[in-house]
Amino acid sequence: MNEKASVSKELNVKHTKILEGLLKLPENRECADCWNKAPRWASVNLGIFICMQCSGIHRSLGVHISKVRSTTLDTWLPEQVAFMQSMGNEKSNRYWEAELPPNFDRSGIEKFIRAKYEEKKWVAQNATQPTPKPGEMSSNLDKFLEGGARSGIPNKTRRLSLEEEILTNHLAQVTHPVTRYRGSSLDMKNKINISPPKGSPLITEFDTSATKTNGPTDLFSLLHVPDGKQDCSTVPPRWATFD
Repeated sequence: MNEKASVSKELNVKHTKILEGLLKLPENRECADCWNKAPRWASVNLGIFICMQCSGIHRSLGVHISKVRSTTLDTWLPEQVAFMQSMGNEKSNRYWEAELPPNFDRSGIEKFIRAKYEEKKWVAQNATQPTPKPGEMSSNLDKFLEGGARSGIPNKTRRLSLEEEILTNHLAQVTHPVTRYRGSSLDMKNKINISPPKGSPLITEFDTSATKTNGPTDLFSLLHVPDGKQDCSTVPPRWATFD
């Protein structure tokens, strides 16, 4: 199942607003690599905001290094937004550019980006790459969803799995049972109505009130269904009227 399909329209709108707010922070107003103004793209696993030119170079690195998303065009998952909230350009570059010389020439931007992320050329020795930890991501996601609940967006935004949908429908039927009759209806007072197939000549209504007072003869008349082509006045066999 495509995970993006689990993001509702309302949740996607909230993601966009959060990303817009992150882009307004001072540390995110410039591309993390080339310093161009107003970046509108991001690497969701590096936690950085980048410009369109650098986003193309990041795509060429492969998704095992950088996963690129548009902040305005793509659908984001909650955990991706939570990681961007916990990172940002400044925090990420403290790892990737820890040993980068001051005023380093970035004119050959593709060569710079490949040296930065593929070769890890300026990463400090024994430094650990910041990545979303399961516990931290869960905590950030919980806070994020709580914020969504306060803003009027329901917490339950993902689609139900097949098993959950079946269970939900079952519980709904138990709580609000619906009696269904297939082709017949029952009048509990004195009549049984049977809906025959189309074109059938059978008599479909029987009076059951006679069973309260009459004997075997009336019981036969209740059970006997005369053929539409027969003469209903035909005298029944002797055993049927035997007292």
